[in-house]
Amino acid sequence: MKLPNFDQQTIDRIIEMAWEDRTPFDVIETQFGLKEKQVIVLMRQHMKESSFCMWRKRVTKRKTKHLNKREFIAGRFKSQNQKS
Repeated sequence: MKLPNFDQQTIDRIIEMAWEDRTPFDVIETQFGLKEKQVIVLMRQHMKESSFCMWRKRVTKRKTKHLNKREFIAGRFKSQNQKS
Protein backbone atom coordinates (compact mmCIF):
# COMPACT_ATOMS: atom_id res chain seq x y z
CA MET A 1 0.00 0.00 0.00
CA LYS A 2 1.38 3.39 -1.03
CA LEU A 3 1.65 5.96 1.74
CA PRO A 4 2.30 9.69 1.33
CA ASN A 5 5.79 10.89 2.20
CA PHE A 6 5.61 12.44 5.66
CA ASP A 7 8.43 13.99 7.65
CA GLN A 8 9.38 12.30 10.93
CA GLN A 9 7.53 14.89 13.03
CA THR A 10 4.27 14.18 11.15
CA ILE A 11 4.76 10.41 11.45
CA ASP A 12 5.32 10.82 15.19
CA ARG A 13 2.10 12.85 15.48
CA ILE A 14 0.09 10.25 13.54
CA ILE A 15 1.43 7.48 15.79
CA GLU A 16 0.61 9.56 18.87
CA MET A 17 -2.95 10.13 17.65
CA ALA A 18 -3.36 6.46 16.79
CA TRP A 19 -2.32 5.47 20.33
CA GLU A 20 -4.79 7.91 21.91
CA ASP A 21 -7.95 6.05 22.84
CA ARG A 22 -10.31 8.93 22.18
CA THR A 23 -8.86 10.08 18.85
CA PRO A 24 -10.91 8.36 16.12
CA PHE A 25 -9.42 7.25 12.83
CA ASP A 26 -11.78 9.71 11.10
CA VAL A 27 -9.88 12.62 12.66
CA ILE A 28 -6.55 11.20 11.49
CA GLU A 29 -8.04 10.88 8.00
CA THR A 30 -9.30 14.47 8.06
CA GLN A 31 -6.01 15.89 9.28
CA PHE A 32 -3.52 13.72 7.37
CA GLY A 33 -5.54 12.04 4.59
CA LEU A 34 -4.84 8.50 5.84
CA LYS A 35 -7.60 5.91 6.03
CA GLU A 36 -7.61 3.39 8.88
CA LYS A 37 -5.85 0.71 6.79
CA GLN A 38 -3.11 3.18 5.87
CA VAL A 39 -2.64 4.11 9.54
CA ILE A 40 -2.25 0.41 10.31
CA VAL A 41 0.42 0.07 7.59
CA LEU A 42 2.23 3.16 8.86
CA MET A 43 2.15 1.84 12.43
CA ARG A 44 3.48 -1.54 11.30
CA GLN A 45 6.36 0.13 9.42
CA HIS A 46 7.39 2.51 12.19
CA MET A 47 6.95 0.47 15.35
CA LYS A 48 8.62 -2.57 16.85
CA GLU A 49 6.62 -5.72 16.14
CA SER A 50 5.72 -6.22 19.81
CA SER A 51 4.52 -2.61 20.14
CA PHE A 52 2.48 -2.90 16.96
CA CYS A 53 0.83 -6.13 18.20
CA MET A 54 0.01 -4.48 21.53
CA TRP A 55 -1.51 -1.47 19.73
CA ARG A 56 -3.59 -3.64 17.37
CA LYS A 57 -4.93 -5.62 20.30
CA ARG A 58 -5.96 -2.38 22.05
CA VAL A 59 -7.51 -0.76 18.99
CA THR A 60 -9.41 -3.74 17.59
CA LYS A 61 -13.13 -3.29 18.24
CA ARG A 62 -12.52 -0.22 20.43
CA LYS A 63 -15.62 1.94 20.04
CA THR A 64 -13.82 5.22 20.71
CA LYS A 65 -11.58 4.80 17.65
CA HIS A 66 -14.58 4.77 15.27
CA LEU A 67 -17.01 7.70 15.25
CA ASN A 68 -19.93 5.62 13.99
CA LYS A 69 -19.51 3.14 16.88
CA ARG A 70 -19.32 5.77 19.63
CA GLU A 71 -22.06 6.06 22.18
CA PHE A 72 -21.27 9.75 22.74
CA ILE A 73 -20.66 12.72 20.47
CA ALA A 74 -20.50 15.85 22.61
CA GLY A 75 -17.86 16.37 25.22
CA ARG A 76 -14.97 14.67 23.46
CA PHE A 77 -11.48 16.02 24.10
CA LYS A 78 -9.91 17.96 21.26
CA SER A 79 -6.15 18.51 21.24
CA GLN A 80 -4.81 21.95 20.34
CA ASN A 81 -2.75 20.21 17.64
CA GLN A 82 -5.87 18.73 16.04
CA LYS A 83 -7.27 20.52 12.99
CA SER A 84 -10.75 19.06 13.08
